[in-house]
Amino acid sequence: MKKILVIDDDKDVCLLLDRFLQRQDFEVAVASSGKEGLEKLKDFGPDLILTDFKLGDINGGTLLQKVKESHPDLPVIIITGYSDIKVAIEVMKNGAFDYVTKPLFPEEILSTINKALASGDDSDSDSNTSNQNTSTLDKKTKTSKKSKGYIFGTSQASKNLLNQINLVAPTNFSVIIYGESGSGKEAVAREIHNKSPRNAKPFVAMDCGAISKELAASELFGHIKGSFTGALTDKTGLFELADGGTIFLDEVANLPYDIQVSLLRVVQERKVRPIGGAKEKTVDVRILVASNERLLNASKTGKFREDLYYRFNEFEINVPALRHRDKDIMMYAEYMLDGVNEELNKEISGFSDEVVEVFKNYPWHGNIRELKNVVRRAALLCQFDIIKVANLPFELVNHNHINFSETVDEAQDGSIQYINTNYNRDIMQEAPRLQVPSRNTTVDLKEVAKEAEAELIIRTLHEVNFNKSKAAKVLNIDRKTLYNKIKYYNL
Repeated sequence: MKKILVIDDDKDVCLLLDRFLQRQDFEVAVASSGKEGLEKLKDFGPDLILTDFKLGDINGGTLLQKVKESHPDLPVIIITGYSDIKVAIEVMKNGAFDYVTKPLFPEEILSTINKALASGDDSDSDSNTSNQNTSTLDKKTKTSKKSKGYIFGTSQASKNLLNQINLVAPTNFSVIIYGESGSGKEAVAREIHNKSPRNAKPFVAMDCGAISKELAASELFGHIKGSFTGALTDKTGLFELADGGTIFLDEVANLPYDIQVSLLRVVQERKVRPIGGAKEKTVDVRILVASNERLLNASKTGKFREDLYYRFNEFEINVPALRHRDKDIMMYAEYMLDGVNEELNKEISGFSDEVVEVFKNYPWHGNIRELKNVVRRAALLCQFDIIKVANLPFELVNHNHINFSETVDEAQDGSIQYINTNYNRDIMQEAPRLQVPSRNTTVDLKEVAKEAEAELIIRTLHEVNFNKSKAAKVLNIDRKTLYNKIKYYNL
């Protein structure tokens, strides 16, 4: 059994990681300070250290240096916030195996840990460098299967997807990844990176649709202090942060046209010039991009540069929608439930037969992301050993015309009521969310308006297959406002 030492001054984080890693068959020791961590390093003898970068008594860089002095081959994974990514990458250059960013996701942590342990096993078993690299790549491929549930399954569509990834990953090709919103395009990009010779270097991702035109160039290429209003310090761009590794540009068609012009030169020359800078910097970066619309079509309408499209289009991967991977749905659901059980400290064993039938008949326009949200919500509401139909959102239950045999007194949220047995979904009625108050009832008009707005946003997102750009246009608001409202209503 492999040993993992967790070092974090947040006791809640230590507790959650301790429970999660023990369930993954690791022996775990936790420390709440750098000093305590170094002491346990001597007594516990871990195979891997997972440590927060910001500790109360010592920073991650100093801790890493002390660890490497006594245990040079011991893999160390750094936990960091998004604002500290530049520092984390610098620490990686000093010997850390990799970093994970907050908020922490179980599948990401497990995948990174497995890769680190596999890398360590390879270095012990083979002293020849070339054989070692080959062995490492092979072992990483095997290790990734432990955490593949978010991406792959047993359906033919999933097998085809995996074959394409295995084919292009060892190359240096630029790749365009197409797929509906929520289908796992970034997960596919990460898998390409993990199976490539660049896997020991950074993987840096950017959502091109979630950043303003004014900040896009600064994020990608960096800037020099004083180059524009608000540039109070020098900033390293994502291309430079990804040097030696992979950069992933999600929803690349949303980049402003003038940024596309600058990006074309970077793709051609592999050189970046920070805003306000006089010198260009050479970068060695593999570029992966993703879009939920065909870039060639976007180029014909003038939204996307045609020459940039042909630069990117060295290889193309189409991520199938979840409804086209129906054999995988329950595998994904079970995998997600395991993570939610850990998060909520529950022991839900699975799903009722009726829920399985609902899941398999629902079209999942939001794909894997929608499924994950449904599982999380259902697990939160569930008061049984298994998730039942009563725990599901009304839109899922009402979508299919199926006779249920479950006997449920009332859904936990009070929205749907099942009485006795054999209720046909056609006659199931959702409890009205907006009711006209009687004359003697006090009503908060603002709250009613908020509920109506939230309902409209949800309905619009469903209608456009969760394409937020289209949803914003339909609602006649900008993307930033839509993102803020989604966050505000916790949709």
